[in-house]
Amino acid sequence: MPKIKTHKATVKRFRLTASSKLKKRKAGQGHFNSRESGNTKRAKRLDINADATLVKTIKTLTPYQ
Repeated sequence: MPKIKTHKATVKRFRLTASSKLKKRKAGQGHFNSRESGNTKRAKRLDINADATLVKTIKTLTPYQ
C-alpha cells in the first residue's frame, strides 16, 4: 500500500491538540486592525476550534499529523 500524500496547505492552517481537536487561527487578522477596538483585537489573537463539518476532511488531508 503506497503512502498517502499530505496536503501541505492544510497542515499549515490547522493544528491537532493533545485531545485530538483541530485548532485554527481566527480569520481577519491580516490588516486594517488599527480601527478595531481593544477587545476585538484581543479576541482575534486567540485560536478557535475548526468547524465540526470539516474535521473529517481535514483529517483525510493530513494523514500523518
